[in-house]
Amino acid sequence: MDKPVRAQNASGFKAPPISEREKNAIIGGVLLSMLLAALDQAIVAPALPTIGGALGHAEYLPWIVTAYLLTATAMAPLYGKISDIYGRRPTIYAAILIFLAGSVVSALSVNMFMLIVGRAIQGVGGGGLFALTQTVIGDLVPPRERAAYAAWISGTWAVASVAGPLLGGYFAGHLDWSLIFWINLPLGAFAMVILNNPLKKLSVAARQHKVDAPGAFLLVTATAVLLLALNWGGSTYPWLSAPIAGLIGFSLLLWAVLSWWLLRTVEPLISLEVLVNPVVRTATIALFIVQAVSIGLSVYLPIYMQLFLHLSVADSGTALLGLMLGTVAGAMGSGRLVAHVTHYKRIALIGMLLCTACLVALGLSVHRPSLLLVEILTTGAGIGWGTSFPISTISVQNAVDRAHLGVATGLMTFMRSLGGAMGVAAFGAIALGYGLPLGREGVGTAGAATASPAAFGVIFLAGAGCAFVSFLFLVLMPEKPLQGAAETPSVME
Repeated sequence: MDKPVRAQNASGFKAPPISEREKNAIIGGVLLSMLLAALDQAIVAPALPTIGGALGHAEYLPWIVTAYLLTATAMAPLYGKISDIYGRRPTIYAAILIFLAGSVVSALSVNMFMLIVGRAIQGVGGGGLFALTQTVIGDLVPPRERAAYAAWISGTWAVASVAGPLLGGYFAGHLDWSLIFWINLPLGAFAMVILNNPLKKLSVAARQHKVDAPGAFLLVTATAVLLLALNWGGSTYPWLSAPIAGLIGFSLLLWAVLSWWLLRTVEPLISLEVLVNPVVRTATIALFIVQAVSIGLSVYLPIYMQLFLHLSVADSGTALLGLMLGTVAGAMGSGRLVAHVTHYKRIALIGMLLCTACLVALGLSVHRPSLLLVEILTTGAGIGWGTSFPISTISVQNAVDRAHLGVATGLMTFMRSLGGAMGVAAFGAIALGYGLPLGREGVGTAGAATASPAAFGVIFLAGAGCAFVSFLFLVLMPEKPLQGAAETPSVME
């Protein structure tokens, strides 16, 4: 099996003609640009009450978050394709400029509608920054060494998760809420200056120069409609209501039409070579499920802590640090181990079994709540699923040639974001099914005293089941030899 694999990777990694200093500058620049997009997901939430008071129409506050999520998720695969065709530099510059334009519109907003539009524009750029960061790192670093950089990506998310709420709360409470958007301008400009010259040396990967506009429209529309259903279901409308059923049905129709189009068109938005690749298929599904568990639990764990461990909203957020730092530690550890082991997939398999075991223990212990036990188990779960992120990423990027690197990475980013949205919806459906007095913003007052821990037991055990399903998909994922820095195209041929 090794010979076909090596033949397939013959056009794979080839170091670009840049110095080590230029490489580090590019990686620093793209990480900074990703920090912009990640920070904007976390910085807004603490400022929502202040924004509602300043602009009015507080009933539309959830759309400030939803608009960003919709466009950022839907655009990720499109950026991957565009960067493969036209190059990384113009594409990432376009993403940063669109993001900054959305930041200006948001900061200057005089009403809620203008702010929602600005957030949607930000998401259009932010979706590209998420996907292009990992794509550019894939251009610069061979797969065997690439996993180590996953720790930096996870660290960037960790910084955004901690700094975002702190900055958002400080700006809104002591200065002006518009600063949560103005702060993006100097950071974005600095990233563009860092990236300007080094990115010119990255060559264009693809030979064909055509964007599948109908496919892009179908993908964006199908994703937006599905995410609308997931965001409105159980909150704005009941899950079994006609509006939600109609949105889901329309989304399924659009996905069916998109599938038909991808099979029919000559140069589809997402290449069939990428879609049928068994590594890409299994790794992205595994990552989709892991992200569903990760985001879903990060929403409902604080609620469990508030109800049964009697923590305040602020303290329950602080208690999530173990989960977050565990995720970073898992990603960092697996990233460092990859370069020293042959069967790198086993790292993620062991990690997902650890995650499953911790979530099972968490689900079985809900009737005997203990903050120490929760911290230990959630940290273990974070370490476990954290191992899967770099392993999935390098497996996907190692399985495709450079002409499809952007598409494959964009698809992976898209599935990860979509998984997070569906995880929140799925766990929310369990909570609503048990009649929990909960909302996505915290614990409701009415009836909170009658809430049963059994519902959270089901949520945590459902998370364990999903983690084990992700483990099974990783088992099915073919393990292809990773290209290292010592390999050259002539050797691989």
